[in-house]
Amino acid sequence: MSNQTKGAENAGEKAFLEHLIELRDRLLRIVLVLGAIFICLTPFAQDLYNWLSDPLVRNLPQGEKLIAIGVASPFLVPFKLALMVAFLVTLPYTFYQVWGFIAPGLYQHEKKMITPLLLSSVGLFYVGMAFAYFFVIPMISKAAVAFAPANVNPTPDIATYLDFTVAMFLAFGLSFETPVATILLIRMGIVSVEALAKARPYIIVGAFTIAMFLTPPDVVSQIMMAVPIWLLFEVGLFLGRTVAKKRSNEDDTEASNFGSTALVASAVVGTASVLHAGEDIESLDQADDTHNSAEHWQDKTYSFKEMDDDEFRPLTDEELEAELDKAAKQQAELDEQGRYAAGDQPPNQSTPPKD
Repeated sequence: MSNQTKGAENAGEKAFLEHLIELRDRLLRIVLVLGAIFICLTPFAQDLYNWLSDPLVRNLPQGEKLIAIGVASPFLVPFKLALMVAFLVTLPYTFYQVWGFIAPGLYQHEKKMITPLLLSSVGLFYVGMAFAYFFVIPMISKAAVAFAPANVNPTPDIATYLDFTVAMFLAFGLSFETPVATILLIRMGIVSVEALAKARPYIIVGAFTIAMFLTPPDVVSQIMMAVPIWLLFEVGLFLGRTVAKKRSNEDDTEASNFGSTALVASAVVGTASVLHAGEDIESLDQADDTHNSAEHWQDKTYSFKEMDDDEFRPLTDEELEAELDKAAKQQAELDEQGRYAAGDQPPNQSTPPKD
């Protein structure tokens, strides 16, 4: 293995280790910030759970509260909620660190596209969670209490309610990312705007199917998830038309720039070819003058013989003499042919008798 290959491998390993170190540092920063926010929220863990359970408690019968089945649930569940809130609060900082890690490997147009998509993704996720907390969860809680049998006391467990709200937050937060997904599909050229517009009926059915799996088995919550997904798809489709038009304009600009560059390059290559041809003609004239001069043949004292392995060696004295004798015989034959063409009689022939 050559030194150059070893140097390239060492450079590649060094760059890989540097990327790993940078990734470790960024993950450590994320964990430290998350831990700091969690510690700050720990004194308010009980208040956070009271705020989260307020949509359900307001719809319970008079004097009813949530219950805790597990022994450690009253202590662990509020702290678990505080950790989730800390994660949501630090989500923009997490995306910032991820962006700082991947941004050096992106092109300029990719950076311009991903930056607004990241910001809009975080904003839409928060909007989806707010929609679930202020509209969906109160409606589901009211329906659950209203349709409870007369001999059933609706007092949910605090851990079960936390799991339910977290699932609703994730479901609606991700469903509100529909415009971002639509724009990405159009911008990357995976699907076209026309194809998405034609597939609108299937997307509406798919939205209701997704809502059926992500929401509780009631019609109200399914409709409240499916309808926003459909409306957000329409928003993404509208914005996607603008993105597709902008991409088409960029492609036309790049094509025109490429044509202009190719024209200039062709002109440069053509000019260089003409100059190179002139230099070749001058070199050929000089070569002819050198070839016709006697000094060229007098200075050539040896020749080379091609070997089987594409190597050359000088001829020996015997081989050189044989080559010179062969060349002298060929020159003599050429001289005789020249005299015969000029009108002289061929050698070793007698004059024919006259009539």
